[in-house]
Amino acid sequence: MSTQRIKKDDVVFVRAGASAGKTGKVLAVDYKRQVAVVDGLNLHKKCIRKNEQAPNGQIVEIPAPIHLSNLMPWDAKAKKGVRVSYVREDGRSVRVAKGTGTRL
Repeated sequence: MSTQRIKKDDVVFVRAGASAGKTGKVLAVDYKRQVAVVDGLNLHKKCIRKNEQAPNGQIVEIPAPIHLSNLMPWDAKAKKGVRVSYVREDGRSVRVAKGTGTRL
């Protein structure tokens, strides 16, 4: 697998859409569809039928996927979303924030 700009468990900044300007932790990434699910962002309501766990049924909010082009890795040092460059260290590619040089 090649290096990716955004990975699971990263903290990301949302650049566009209904959740623009917010940050959250990445729960899952689907590189084939180019989307990521971010905890607490881009929430959509889903109706649950009556069952043993929910005798009256219920409406729950679940996070929907966000396209990777609308996400930027969050740099806590710079307190903003940053672009990513790759540097070779010990024979491996490492993600580095462009502005500050912080390792991601």
